[in-house]
Amino acid sequence: MSSTTPPASIRHILEVDDLSADELLQVLDLSSDPNPPKALEGKGMALLFEKPSARTRHSMEMAVVQLGGHPVSVAAAEVGIDQRESAEDVARTLACFHAAIGARVKSHSLLRRMATVSSVPVVNMLSDQAHPLQALADLLTVKQEFGEISGCRIAFVGDANNVSRSLAIGAGLAGAQFVISGPPGYQFDSVDLDRIAATGIAAEVVDEPIEAVAGAHVVYTDVWVSMGEEAQASEKIDAFAGRYSVSEALMGQADADTIFLHCLPANPGQEASEEVLYGPQSRIWQQAENRMHAARGLLAWLLGVS
Repeated sequence: MSSTTPPASIRHILEVDDLSADELLQVLDLSSDPNPPKALEGKGMALLFEKPSARTRHSMEMAVVQLGGHPVSVAAAEVGIDQRESAEDVARTLACFHAAIGARVKSHSLLRRMATVSSVPVVNMLSDQAHPLQALADLLTVKQEFGEISGCRIAFVGDANNVSRSLAIGAGLAGAQFVISGPPGYQFDSVDLDRIAATGIAAEVVDEPIEAVAGAHVVYTDVWVSMGEEAQASEKIDAFAGRYSVSEALMGQADADTIFLHCLPANPGQEASEEVLYGPQSRIWQQAENRMHAARGLLAWLLGVS
C-alpha cells in the first residue's frame, strides 16, 4: 500500500539540474547500453499527457517496454486534473499502481505539486519551463558525434524557451560551452542565467547568429511558436524572421563538421531552411531516436536510486 507521506529518498526529475554532473554522465552511459537492467520488470509507468506529442509518447512507451515494464498513456481528459480531482490526488492515485509517473504539462507548477505528494518518482516529459528529456537526448547525440561533450560549443539560434533552457543547463553540467542568439525580448533573464551559471559554465548571449555559430560543434534551433503560443504567433514570427533563421549560409559560417539539431516538429523555411533540416549536417532523426535511449537511461538510473 502506498504511504500518504512520500519517502524522503524519492528522486524526481523536473529539470536537468535535478541531476548532478556525475549523475548526468551516468545517465548518458546507461542510455548507450542496449541491454540495461530491467528496472521496470513487472511494473507499470503512468505517462500523463496534458499536451499531446508524437516523439514523447513513442519514446517513453518504448523505453518503458525495453526496461521490462508496461506503459500506460493517459490523456488529461481521462483524469480531469484540477477539475474532477486535484493534481495532487491524481499523483497519489497513479502512484498506487505505478513505479513512476511521467507528465507532459502546460504549467511547471503542476509538476511541482505532483512531485510534492508522489510516493514514486515524477519525470518531466515537458513543461512550459523545462524539457529535460529532450536535453538528455541532445547531449547523447553530441556524445555520439564527438566522443565527448566537455569542450564542445553548442550554439542555439532562436527563442530562450524551455528547450534551450534545459539544454543550456545540461551543457553546463557536462562541461560544454553554450551560446544563444535571439532577438530582444526573447532572451534568458537574470534568473535563467544564474541557474545556468550554477552548473559551473555560464551561458554566452550574443546578438548576431553569425557570432554564435562561429566555431560551434552544434547549431541548434527550435520552432518560433510553441504549442500554446498561437496567440503570439504573428508577433514572434516578425521578431525572428530572416535574421534568426538557420540557413545554408549561416551553417557555412560554422565548421564543415558542425552538426545541426532541431527537437522537432519543424517548419521548413521558417526557423531553418529545408536544405539545412534535411541536409548532410543534420542529425535530427538520430536525435529523435535518442529520445528513446535517453529516456531508457534516465529511468534505469532513476529507479535504481529511488
